[in-house]
Amino acid sequence: MEFFAIADRQTTADVLQARLDIASLPSWCASISQVLSHDGETGEIYCVWGQFIVHREQIRGGVRFSLPKCPNAFAWTVTTGLPPAPEKVVIHGTINRREHDADFIATLEQFVDDWRKGLNLHL
Repeated sequence: MEFFAIADRQTTADVLQARLDIASLPSWCASISQVLSHDGETGEIYCVWGQFIVHREQIRGGVRFSLPKCPNAFAWTVTTGLPPAPEKVVIHGTINRREHDADFIATLEQFVDDWRKGLNLHL
């Protein structure tokens, strides 16, 4: 399943890559309440679904974060300069399921919307 949100901000991939690190995740997304540890591109966070290892990687247009031990293989990207809104910032989340229960889907939708809100506020 895929989840999208678009932040009404103009920036560059370089700015996203410089500012969006694991240590600052709670500042960008209210669904991430705490960074428990971080060391470069790997860390551990506490979020709406519990405690998870998180990985970060720079990608074309921005940054990808993933929760490699998540049972749904959740990952999200924050990019600019690419479709579907090249002039804005796109948040795109994915899980490895075609269907899921409605309550869990609502938390995923809220997660990407929390990113949208955080980017609109702080970027």
